[in-house]
Amino acid sequence: MSVTIRPAEKGDVPAVADLIEEIERFYGTTEIQPFDERLAQVEDALFGSPPLASALLVEDENGDIVGLAAYSFLWPAMGATHSLFLKELYVRDTLRRKGIGARLMTELRAVADARPGCHRVEWMTDRSNPIARGFYKALGFEEFDGKIVYRVETGGV
Repeated sequence: MSVTIRPAEKGDVPAVADLIEEIERFYGTTEIQPFDERLAQVEDALFGSPPLASALLVEDENGDIVGLAAYSFLWPAMGATHSLFLKELYVRDTLRRKGIGARLMTELRAVADARPGCHRVEWMTDRSNPIARGFYKALGFEEFDGKIVYRVETGGV
């Protein structure tokens, strides 16, 4: 199957909102946010003023969105430089192990390389996700052991 990897466009918002539900179910979420709320949040995140994130989308031969790489730029990284932070990498299960995830990682590197002052690409995965960890290892990426992630919920809707 042939796929195209391209930046998200405003017309993709409904398809991305659908894919977000699929991602949530993949991670075991049982209480799914209503579609209208998800739709508004995706539009605001990707196309608000200012946008909170960017996304590369995987489009199949039929024009369906079947994967994504959602990312943001973080500052500071090393010194006063910045980094591309990959928040979510997802490819529909029927298309996994076909090189699409590797292509997304290559495209993300190209996005980072094209942005002046972007010093690195960073991401996280769960220690309990051996498939993702194996994927990154197969691409030649080493795990960085040295940071502890903290999280606190806010009152945001």
